[in-house]
Amino acid sequence: MAPVAANLRQVAARAGVSVRTVSNVVSGFPLVAPATRERVQRVIDELQYKPNAAARHLRGGRSGLVALVLPEIASPYFGELAGHLADGAEAYTWTLLVQQTGGDATRERELLDGVRGQAVDGLIVSPWALSPAELTRRPDSAPLVLLGEQDADGLLDHVAIDNVAAAAAMTRHLITSGRTRIAAIGLQPHLANGTAARRAEGYRQALRAGGIAYGKELEVDVESLHRADGAAAMRRLLDAGTEVDAVFCFSDQLALGAMHVALERGLSVPGDLAVAGFDDIEDGRYANPALTTVSPDKAALAEAALACLASHSREPRPGRRIVVPHHLEIRRSA
Repeated sequence: MAPVAANLRQVAARAGVSVRTVSNVVSGFPLVAPATRERVQRVIDELQYKPNAAARHLRGGRSGLVALVLPEIASPYFGELAGHLADGAEAYTWTLLVQQTGGDATRERELLDGVRGQAVDGLIVSPWALSPAELTRRPDSAPLVLLGEQDADGLLDHVAIDNVAAAAAMTRHLITSGRTRIAAIGLQPHLANGTAARRAEGYRQALRAGGIAYGKELEVDVESLHRADGAAAMRRLLDAGTEVDAVFCFSDQLALGAMHVALERGLSVPGDLAVAGFDDIEDGRYANPALTTVSPDKAALAEAALACLASHSREPRPGRRIVVPHHLEIRRSA
C-alpha cells in the first residue's frame, strides 16, 4: 500500500510551528527566520510533503497557468528556449501553456485577448507582427513580459540580448580571421520585430570600424530564418557572381542551409568560405564542419522572463529592460 501523503498540519506539528509558518515557507515568503525556515524545510523533506499547488492558486485568486506565445514551436531556438521556460516555471508552481502564432498579427491579437478561454496569471510573448504599444492594448490585465528586440519604451518588461553588440562581435571575429568580403544573410524588412535590423546594424558597424567595404550586393533578404531560406540566399549570392569569402547568417538554420549549398558547389568551409550563424542550436554543434555561432544565454533569458513575471504579479510597476549575456562559440566553420 502506498504511504499516505503528509499534510500541512502534520508538517507544522512535527516542526513545532504554526500552519501559517509552514505555508509561508512553502510560498517563499521572505519574512521567516532562517533557523525556522531550515527546520520547516527539513521536516518537509523528511515527510515528503507535496504542496497542493492547485489549491494554493485557487485561494490566491490565481490559475497557476502562464502562457508562452511564440512564432514557431518547430524552431530549434524557440524549442530550446521553451524547454528552459517550462523547467523554470516549475519553481513558481506554474504550468506553461505554449501557443504558436506563425508571426501572424491576427493570431497574436487573438492569443493576447485570451488563450482558448483559459485564465492565465501572465504571458511571455515573442511577437513578430505587433508592436509593444499594441501588446498593451488588450482586455486582460495579467502581466506580460516581452521577448525579442522591439523597443518596449518602458511599457512592458522586456528581456533580450544585445543583438547589435553580438552581431558586431561575430563580424569582428570574421575580419580578424582575414575575411574581407563578408556577406550577411537574414535581413527581414517585412517584419516589425527588429531582430534582423539590429543584427544588420551590428554587422555594418563592425565593417565600418574595420575599414571593410560592404554594399547592398552583400546583404541578402530572406522570408524566414529556415534552412531552405539560407540555401536559397547562398545560391543567389553565388549565381550572381558576388565575391565572398565569409557569410554571417542571422540564424543557425540559415547558416546550415548556406553551408550545405557552399559545399554542394565545391567550396571548402572554412577554406574558401567561412560560415557563421546565430542562436547556438544543437544541430550546429554536430554539423560538419561544426558551426561557429553567437550563443545567447537561453537559460538566463528564461530565468529573467519568469522572475519579471513573478515580481510584476506581486506588485505592478513600470516596465524595465533586462539584457542577458551572450558569447561567441568559435568552431571549425569559421
